[in-house]
Amino acid sequence: MINAVLVFNNSGQPRLTKFYTQLDTSVQQRLISEIFTLVSHRPHSACNFLPLPPLLASSSTSTSASEPHNDTPSLITYRHFATLFFIMISTSTESPLGLLDLIYSFVVALDRLFDEVCELDLIFNFETLHATLGEMIVGGVVVETNSDKIVEGVKAQGKVPKRPLNEGRGGGIGGMNLGGFRPPGDLVWSGR
Repeated sequence: MINAVLVFNNSGQPRLTKFYTQLDTSVQQRLISEIFTLVSHRPHSACNFLPLPPLLASSSTSTSASEPHNDTPSLITYRHFATLFFIMISTSTESPLGLLDLIYSFVVALDRLFDEVCELDLIFNFETLHATLGEMIVGGVVVETNSDKIVEGVKAQGKVPKRPLNEGRGGGIGGMNLGGFRPPGDLVWSGR
């Protein structure tokens, strides 16, 4: 089960926080801060999986102390695209490689919805961001990974913003690129 989906920029400002398990707001805020610190200070050559910090692991309560619990959060999986970190907190029953693929599918769907998505698109169109995530994950369970169906579902909800015709996506302000994070390659994993 996926317990949370987080998106941060390089400065640590959350762009998306979606928790599928109930936590106190203070615990959520401390967890967000601690996870960003862990993820942002890792070298690019390090793997994209981390054990969960003790903050959340200790806040999960078990019905019996002797009974092992497979649905307690235990793993952080993340990817860094351009200026954004995409992070998923999950249980040990989720495949880390499957979560990396899910993050990639999420980014591809956003890129197709916004036509070369950038951080500003996520800030000003957060409804589309949440609708895209809602098409992929319901209650912490992955329901769709096909980007065609995800994009189709978001468009059917009417959550895709309309852009003015004179607003080109080729360069941002004055021909300066604003940091689109199109995944490398044509849906082919290219590593780090």
